Amino acid sequence: MENSGKKKILVAPLNWGLGHATRCIPIINALKTLYFDPVIASDGNALALLKKEFPSLRSIELPSYNINYPNKGSNFRAKLIKDSPHLIKTIKKEKKAVKSIVERETISGIISDNRFGVRHKAIPSVFITHQLKVLSGNTTWLSTKLHQKIISKFDECWVPDHKGEHNLSGDLGQDNVKSTKTKYIGPLSRFQKHNSEIKYDLLVLLSGPEPQRTFLEQKLLNELEYFNGSVLFVKGLIETTQKKQNNNNITIYNYMTSGELEEAINKSEIVLSRSGYTTIMDLAKLEKKAFFIPTPGQFEQEYLANRLNELKIIPCCSQDDFKIEMLNNIEDYSGFKSNPFQVDFENLFSLF
Repeated sequence: MENSGKKKILVAPLNWGLGHATRCIPIINALKTLYFDPVIASDGNALALLKKEFPSLRSIELPSYNINYPNKGSNFRAKLIKDSPHLIKTIKKEKKAVKSIVERETISGIISDNRFGVRHKAIPSVFITHQLKVLSGNTTWLSTKLHQKIISKFDECWVPDHKGEHNLSGDLGQDNVKSTKTKYIGPLSRFQKHNSEIKYDLLVLLSGPEPQRTFLEQKLLNELEYFNGSVLFVKGLIETTQKKQNNNNITIYNYMTSGELEEAINKSEIVLSRSGYTTIMDLAKLEKKAFFIPTPGQFEQEYLANRLNELKIIPCCSQDDFKIEMLNNIEDYSGFKSNPFQVDFENLFSLF
């Protein structure tokens, strides 16, 4: 349905895991509240998830980056380099698609979450990232420089974190992009904290690209045979219909909607998941205790998990090393403590 008289804002998250899409949910909700007309653009699971969350909004499919993980995490950087010609080609296609969308839909502003080609010279274009520094081992200087060059083509860069002390992203979000206006907007989460009675001893939240998501699912289901408490296991598979099965003390879902997940996390004693930045923002908002298993070979997730481990906030270990008894280590860690922050969306959207 058309919303006459409202400025249309294109919101386009990267389809890489579900984190980029889910952290756009509070932005889309704020746009609606402040009388804008959000138009969703993405591909694959990210687009499918946002269509489930916002069935009444206009949604458009963008060219796919098709980023797949190698079977061995240690090959990830080599694979990215090998795939770079395809990525460059996709970014060109993306720019062409956006030019057409802006004209066809009369778009007034763009919010791109890590999609490099989603911008337009004639209208305000924003890039969202928590990675002003892009870790890639001994090529970090190069990956950071390339990323900052891309960011500099946008009018503003919004960093979903606090500036300076008490930040969630560590060194990743604390570099300045000289040629672009950088704004620290505070952590983004689609969830609210409720003082719920605990129903599950453990919540397993899976997400992220294949085949590593499946590898971790299989490993955890095997390990959970030795776990006595009640477990809620969410696979993070976006499928047409929701499926639920009970396996002794484990309740398994293929996916949950935002509302269901919010309730599930609030009702869980501890959360076992990847250390993606969006997950970290969500669990920080809900002040949870957790255990992190970073995606193998993903420098950013490994850095975030190790940093929280060193700060004695959340323990972590590698996928290969994980054993279910390691969850006992959580008692020695503080878990996330509240650091309340309200994103000033009205001020941010004044750009449009």
